Amino acid sequence: MAATNELGIGTCFMPALMTPDDVAELLRTTRRAVYAMIERRQLPGVVRIGRRVLVRADELLHWLDQKSASSLRSEQR
Repeated sequence: MAATNELGIGTCFMPALMTPDDVAELLRTTRRAVYAMIERRQLPGVVRIGRRVLVRADELLHWLDQKSASSLRSEQR
């Protein structure tokens, strides 16, 4: 669900646990690629409940933030 904040900028509410489809949309990749990353243990916060695979949104976003921060630092050199 999208909403706007006081500045009129669109914000998005993210669930605490994301499906592989949600993760694929966030990472702009395919569902198949997400499952491959999960299998190779490249994604943080993976939770298995029975046959279901979910990803903790907070851990994934923190991981993405760290990834982008390190690439920005290397570009500034």
